[in-house]
Amino acid sequence: MKLGVLTNLMGAKSLEETLSVLKPLGVQMVELGCGGYPGKDHCNPELLLSDEKALQNFKNVLAKYEMPISALSCHGNPIHPNKDLAAMYDKDIRNGILMAEKLGVHQINTFSGCPGDSEGSQYPNWVTCSWPEDYLAIKKWQWEEKLIPYWTNLVKFAKEHGVDKIAFELHPGFCVYNTSTMLEIREAVGPELGANLDPSHLWWQGMDPVMVIRKLGEAGAIFHFHAKDTRVDKYNTAVNGVLDTGHYGNVSDRSWVFRTVGYGHDADVWKDMVSMLRKVGYDYVMSIEHEDSLMGISEGLTKAVRFLQDVMVFEGTDGMWWA
Repeated sequence: MKLGVLTNLMGAKSLEETLSVLKPLGVQMVELGCGGYPGKDHCNPELLLSDEKALQNFKNVLAKYEMPISALSCHGNPIHPNKDLAAMYDKDIRNGILMAEKLGVHQINTFSGCPGDSEGSQYPNWVTCSWPEDYLAIKKWQWEEKLIPYWTNLVKFAKEHGVDKIAFELHPGFCVYNTSTMLEIREAVGPELGANLDPSHLWWQGMDPVMVIRKLGEAGAIFHFHAKDTRVDKYNTAVNGVLDTGHYGNVSDRSWVFRTVGYGHDADVWKDMVSMLRKVGYDYVMSIEHEDSLMGISEGLTKAVRFLQDVMVFEGTDGMWWA
């Protein structure tokens, strides 16, 4: 496995300044935002696709630090009911694919998106229950009229440009947010769709990431991995449950908060995930995504790197040498 970082946490620094920090820490791959929510601080396709000199300089910086790209990330909602927003996110995803083609990268990371409940909607409508039956009707319309057609078309475009892995982060608020919806969209569209598996979004939903890894891994549906933790507040959850619309900044009142790896679950839990990843044949990156409101960027990143260096397995096995 390789230790990686989603670099948007250092968006205030240039790409070279960022790599000069990450390389000495022992980071082996970078995940670069190229649009949507991650931004374009370190990889702006609108510039790099039109300026060969800028593109070459970009490649030279990566080569100088011997830092391969694990994926280009362009998380957004390309099926947003607001047509202008949908067009913006769709453009970012398509530019991300064109950028990946230029760089010889075969993978992008994003969200599945979530439409409204009808053609006249202005805001997304995330369906989370099956009764009253109106909600099942909404989900059916969303999947058949918006989600599946969009990604069927987008996968075709991606394959034409050498990108054969589109990894969805399983994130509440979007149509693909758990194991069953990931397998459902994959069955409907094709094996080019898989998971950017982020355990932080699974824990607060009450899921066991180890079991999710096993299920998705058996289907060959894990393309990428985000290393981020979650701490569930037992008191607030006991009182209000895990569906929490409180502001992320109100840490003491929330049912759960994102944490640096190791501050939500201990090393044994992370070792179990690493072991299951290896069991199902995943031997790619664990990419740190730092979103800890209780810890600064530099300290959070450094602690995450050190923690993962202790729990990850970097070398291949020597077989059953003892037998």
